[in-house]
Amino acid sequence: MHRLQNMVLQSIDTYFQHRTAPVPTANRLRHCKLVSHRGEHDNCDVFENTMPAFERACRDGVWGIELDVRWTRDLKPVVFHDPDTRRMFGKNYRIGQLRLQELTHLFPLVPTLADVVERFGRKVHLMLEIKPETYPEPGYQCRLLKTQLTALVPGRHYHLISLKPAMFRYLRGFPSQICLPIAELNLRTISNIAIREKYGGILGHYLLINRHYRNRHGRQGQKIGTGFVASPNCLFRELNRGVEWIFSNNAGTLQRIINNYLQANGKRSY
Repeated sequence: MHRLQNMVLQSIDTYFQHRTAPVPTANRLRHCKLVSHRGEHDNCDVFENTMPAFERACRDGVWGIELDVRWTRDLKPVVFHDPDTRRMFGKNYRIGQLRLQELTHLFPLVPTLADVVERFGRKVHLMLEIKPETYPEPGYQCRLLKTQLTALVPGRHYHLISLKPAMFRYLRGFPSQICLPIAELNLRTISNIAIREKYGGILGHYLLINRHYRNRHGRQGQKIGTGFVASPNCLFRELNRGVEWIFSNNAGTLQRIINNYLQANGKRSY
C-alpha cells in the first residue's frame, strides 16, 4: 500500500511539474512561507531531523522547518520521526524505551528539542509535529514542552501540527489557534474537527485541498498549508491560490528559484 501510494503521488507530481503556472507577483514570492520537511537532507550525507539538516535550511533562507517530536523513556522530548531507529540507523531500538542519555550515546545525531529551539528558535519558524504516541504523564509533558518553548511566541515563532488531532488534547496549555491538524484521505473529517475545535487551520496534500476547503476555512479565519510541493510550477500554483504554508522536501531549491526571480526583477528576498 505504501509503495502504491508513493507511485500515485509521484504521478501527480509529474503532472503538475509540467503544467505551466503563471509566475506569482513579487509580493507573493517575497512573502512565500516555505517549510523544509525534516530539514534539508538526503539521508546519505545529511540526515533528516538533525542539526546539519536544519542548518542547511537556514543557510538556504527557507522560512520554516518541520520537525518531529517524540519522547524518551525518561520523558524528554527529542526530534525524530520514526518510533524506532531501524530505518535511519539500521538498529532496532524504540525511542520510547531508551533514556535520553542512552539515546544520545547510541545515536549522537538525534537532537533534543531543547537544542533545536536554542539553536533555531526565532531564526526560522518551527512546525513541531506531535507524533501519535502514549503520553504517560500528560500534565508534566505539557508543562515541560511549554518551558522549552517559553522563549518563543506561539503562532509567531512556532505551530503544533499532528496527523492525529487527539494528540492536541495532551497539550491543553497551548492556544488552539497554533494547532494545525494534518489531513490525509480523511480531509472532510479533519476539516470538521479544525472548525469545531477552532484550530488555526488545516494542512494536507496540495491536490486534495481544493477551492471548497480553502473557502470554508477562510470564512472561519483559518489558514491552509499544503505539501509536498516538488516543482516550481506546483509552487507557483500554490502561491497563486493563496496558500499560507508550503511544505517541501526540497525547500532550499525552491527558495533559490524564488530568489532568482526576485533578483531578476530587482527585488530583494529578505
